[in-house]
Amino acid sequence: MDMVCDDDSMPLQRKKVCVIGAGMAGLAAARELRREGHDVTVLEQSGDVGGQWLYDPRLDLADPLGADEPVKVHSSIYASLRLISARENMGFTDFHFAPKDDGGRDQRRFPGHREVYLYLKDFCDTFGLMELVRLNTRVLRVAMQQQPASRCRQWAVRSVDLAKAETEEVFDAVVVANGHYSQPRVPSIQGMEAWSGRQMHSHSYRTPEPFRGEVVVVVGSGESGKDIAMEVRQVAKEVHLVAQSMKEVTPGLAKVLAKHGASLHVQLHLERLCEDRRAVFGDGSSVVADTVIYCTGYDYSFPFLDTAGAVTVDDNRVGPLFEHVFPPSLAPSLSFIGIPIKVFAPWFFEAQAKWVAQVLSGRRTLPPEEEMLRSVEEWYRSREIASVPKKYTHDVSLFDITYMDEFGDKYCDFPRVGRWNTELLVASYINMLENLETFRDDYQDTDSIRKGVEAWQLAAQEIQVNQAASVGAQIQSWTS
Repeated sequence: MDMVCDDDSMPLQRKKVCVIGAGMAGLAAARELRREGHDVTVLEQSGDVGGQWLYDPRLDLADPLGADEPVKVHSSIYASLRLISARENMGFTDFHFAPKDDGGRDQRRFPGHREVYLYLKDFCDTFGLMELVRLNTRVLRVAMQQQPASRCRQWAVRSVDLAKAETEEVFDAVVVANGHYSQPRVPSIQGMEAWSGRQMHSHSYRTPEPFRGEVVVVVGSGESGKDIAMEVRQVAKEVHLVAQSMKEVTPGLAKVLAKHGASLHVQLHLERLCEDRRAVFGDGSSVVADTVIYCTGYDYSFPFLDTAGAVTVDDNRVGPLFEHVFPPSLAPSLSFIGIPIKVFAPWFFEAQAKWVAQVLSGRRTLPPEEEMLRSVEEWYRSREIASVPKKYTHDVSLFDITYMDEFGDKYCDFPRVGRWNTELLVASYINMLENLETFRDDYQDTDSIRKGVEAWQLAAQEIQVNQAASVGAQIQSWTS
């Protein structure tokens, strides 16, 4: 059980904290840590903030499957990507992701990826976070600093900049926020080593043009698989989308297949790849293909992190982590922000970051190590009883907001998810299932959603007016 320190006479501790990554989770962490009075340094390997949302047209042509670790290109976003979550359900509690009238901004409810990047840039500018961020700085190694005479654990962080100059610094705490949509998860398909066609992971997909006139097999019918298959179909000779089962053929996908059946087909299971470039499917049918694109997800990857085995990644289970944040044996000096998937982001990352910041300052305390470990084991057991595969350990369903609300209540007095937000989420999801091609632009709001959105827009306007006056003073107090 997390506890709040009620002793006002106890001074809060100011820690020197390193945040790894300046994406959505890292920026949430940076702001909350500084709000709590910590000395914050953010190390970001790219040339700008934004993480995944910083679109990178480059491809790692030497490693299109992304088998190397770490990958050389961080972002996995393709040029046409648009959100599948409504913007009203994304954003920080006090910095709404509201449409902006500025020229060139995307005001749609489901905007393109660039709008999220610009929103994160606005967030940085508003809260003066850029001064905390070191760009073009790649973390090489994070390891415990050996200090036998001291009871305080510290971390040595070695990094390298563009000039290939290496630096090693010591921090009181490290917050890992490097994201988990960069290291491709590649399936093992019989014959893939000998297949003579082009194979790549969706991590290396940017535009459909390279596939013009080709026969393309897209493995994986999740959101990105369907998106990419529908886009490539416009230029390819034909596209075969491989699903695990007929359950993945939603009514919306069935409509797309009926409309574009001449060039888009669904297959069940990719059985093997043959040297003569045939792709053989589960029913024995085959097609001679030019390219296979694996839309098979991503692995959690922390190649820089040396915890002497205290934290491991096993079939995409990062653990042990108390509440997906703190490794019990290394808490609170090591923490992870942004591990859970299927959560309201960055809202939930903000809640996690607030908790981490307050634990490091001493405002809140963690349970004993044994109790945290017991909690982790209980979580694992509950997932096993529910027949949830290990690789979905950190899958916190958006449709069950109980976990998110309970987390906010228990650990950082965080606001609960609004009822209309949940209703909007469910309505958007159902619309996507039913109308795959049009759900982002054609939707009907209920009265309660409409009222919620109106209140949200008014709050956004009020926040913008108030922030101009308050943030400057806030930043001055943080830096003094």
